[in-house]
Amino acid sequence: MSLWTHRDFVRLWIGQSASQLASFAAEVTLPLVAVTSLGAAATQLGVLRAVQQLPILLFSLVVGVLVDRWRFRTVLVAADLGRALVFASVPLGLGLGLPFLYVVGFVAGTFTVCFDVAYQSALPRLVERNQLAQGNSMLETTRSAAQISGPALGGGLVSLLTAPIAVLSSAALFAFSSLSVAQIRNRTTTGVPRTGVLRQIGEGLRIVRHDKSLRAIAAATCVYQFGFTALTTVYLLFLSRTLDLPSAVVGLVLASFGPGVLIGSLLSAWLPRRFGYGPVVVFAALISDLVMLTTSTLHGSGPMTIAALIVINILYGALSQSVDVAVTAIRQLVTPLDVQGRVVATINFLGLGLTPFGALLGGAAAGGLGIRAALLMSTLALLLSPLCLSLSPLARLRHLS
Repeated sequence: MSLWTHRDFVRLWIGQSASQLASFAAEVTLPLVAVTSLGAAATQLGVLRAVQQLPILLFSLVVGVLVDRWRFRTVLVAADLGRALVFASVPLGLGLGLPFLYVVGFVAGTFTVCFDVAYQSALPRLVERNQLAQGNSMLETTRSAAQISGPALGGGLVSLLTAPIAVLSSAALFAFSSLSVAQIRNRTTTGVPRTGVLRQIGEGLRIVRHDKSLRAIAAATCVYQFGFTALTTVYLLFLSRTLDLPSAVVGLVLASFGPGVLIGSLLSAWLPRRFGYGPVVVFAALISDLVMLTTSTLHGSGPMTIAALIVINILYGALSQSVDVAVTAIRQLVTPLDVQGRVVATINFLGLGLTPFGALLGGAAAGGLGIRAALLMSTLALLLSPLCLSLSPLARLRHLS
């Protein structure tokens, strides 16, 4: 059965699409409020970004327990209603200054953690196992489209209106998302006993540790996030200083990741059917990292270099996104329904927990070894991810059943 005729999934898909568009638009509008309305300096913008990310480390594991205890619909609706109210308060609270925006960023970030864990855990409870690939592909396609169009929407609204008023667009989209998700009729719960939160967090950690497939996914995610954060820390320096590209060209090169991610989302349901999940996960990850490895060989700022960077980014985005969607479907398949939330939260926590160290290593390597050497080193670190996957049972997986 096509998921287009699955009413509950369509309601989830519409809500998730609106929510992702609101999130990516807010990534532009909220910092612009700080800059244009409150005169924030660069360091203050860094603090705003940090407080938005802090809830991932503080609350992911606890949120995983709540998602497994409650109906996913309840968590999704509450998270988006909460974000709608928080962003709607921005024009009213500007008189309180930057501390108010820090609170907005932290609270909105907390609700974002709730929504992300819940929607990633919802799909296996809504659809059949043989529909997971299609469902993940549809959700990731709209997320990728929102990643491209959300910042453009936010920037356009700021230019037409003002930054504080533009923030209200995200509030309206979050409210619309909550209305769509609230129409989901699936009321199933996992029946998780109301034991201690720490005990249930520990159960999620044990499941990831003892299941070979989940352990491989967690390990691959950790080393990938570590290497990718180091890479992105150095990459901008490489474009602007080593290649001496103008700012406009740097923006064009960075933007080329977006179409690649969108292409990967569109192909992510077809590739595993054609080649099998194991080969897609291992070889697409390997090829994408090898493609990115060629970046460190580029020199100069001529048209050929710019064209090569764009092609590399599109290929890398498409292949890595295909891997991400396939791994998500595998994780959903091998994880029991009553621990979906905790497994998602555990893997997210472990993966994102290493990102600050990756950023520090990338910066230190660029300063000590040089930008080109640091770029090469961080890209080589990405290759540990397909290595982890190739040594696991995932490499032999052909079809989801």
